[in-house]
Amino acid sequence: MEHLIQKYLNTRKLTEEICAPLKQEDYVAQPIVDVSPPKWHLGHTTWFFENFILVNHFKGYQPYDLQLNYCFNSYYESQGPRVLRTNRGNLTRPTTEEVYSYRKYVDQQMVAFLSTNELNTAVQELFDVGINHEQQHQELLMTDLKYILGNNPLFPAYLPFGKIPEAPDSTPKSKLLTIEEGVYEIGYEGDDFCFDNERGTHKVYLHNYGIQDRLVTNGEYWAFLEAGGYTQFQWWQSEGWEWLKQTGTQAPLYCFKENGKWMQYTLFGVQEIKEHLPVTHISYYEAEAYARWRGMRLPTEAEWEVACRTFEAEKPASANFTENKSGMPLAATNGAFQFWGDAWEWTGSAYLPYPNYQQPEGALGEYNGKFMVNQMVLRGGSCATPVTHIRNTYRNFFHADKQWQFTGIRLAKSL
Repeated sequence: MEHLIQKYLNTRKLTEEICAPLKQEDYVAQPIVDVSPPKWHLGHTTWFFENFILVNHFKGYQPYDLQLNYCFNSYYESQGPRVLRTNRGNLTRPTTEEVYSYRKYVDQQMVAFLSTNELNTAVQELFDVGINHEQQHQELLMTDLKYILGNNPLFPAYLPFGKIPEAPDSTPKSKLLTIEEGVYEIGYEGDDFCFDNERGTHKVYLHNYGIQDRLVTNGEYWAFLEAGGYTQFQWWQSEGWEWLKQTGTQAPLYCFKENGKWMQYTLFGVQEIKEHLPVTHISYYEAEAYARWRGMRLPTEAEWEVACRTFEAEKPASANFTENKSGMPLAATNGAFQFWGDAWEWTGSAYLPYPNYQQPEGALGEYNGKFMVNQMVLRGGSCATPVTHIRNTYRNFFHADKQWQFTGIRLAKSL
């Protein structure tokens, strides 16, 4: 079981490394409902292992503090009452120090459990979900703390001693990768871990299409912005146009004009927009409007997956994930298609169940299935995604107005 212990400890260590640059006050802030305080992430991921594995499967286990179930349950109706999502920032207690003590206690107990127990199929599944669940929260930690710091009037840097990645003087000219019409298979097939929403393999018919060989850059997107794209209704879906009017959005999140120059908050602090880097923190509404302005469209999730399988089936060594510690999407380089990492890519597909999808029974059935409404699918991972977490079948999903994740654009076109 040593490999499971090491996998567990490495995952838990990365979460705490992400939090290492934070100050005490950063751990509690919750500026909007979509953002959870870093302290809550630390507690919730710990609660997951305690609640689903230790309490039910480790004989003689003594919970650290039963009150924490109320504090750190997220959305599991089957697991009892919980603090409302909007009130997570009110949790000044337990203190950050106490939450770290909670993590230490559960980690010790998990190591003891893994050292003395052979995992049956059901517990192995819980363990795998727990690892991947924590990896999801590692990405959420990165994006949430960016929102916390990026909405502080001082714009403090998360990585004050880091080096901002250099942007190239040019970006390879975008080309269309072409896929011939035909019947293709998508969805996960195999014995390794995947989420239930990726199963199972099924056939799709695709017409001839082309898909961009890299992500849309800041420079390309700013052409839309400077051409008045945010003031011209004809590019926007009705719901997107109403969102634009209600929010007053004039640019991607974290971008603002200062002394005539467009600036952007990054994890390294405020810097001038670099036109050759991928545009990020884009809502689906913005991505769809930009695609329409360009006379193109967003790919469906099936088109995206088939293109990834065809042109970049395996993660390239150069792919930009959490472990790179870049803190931002990087520019495309010759020979890399950016299907992996850098920025989550909006697709034109609603988040719906695959054919023959069956929601698992019990608490894990609340993980994905109940969210299959009013959300759009994103593919590919981002610079905040752990490298072992992502697959070309991975289906991320957000509501159309969300900007706080590292979300970007890849265009497609029917041929």
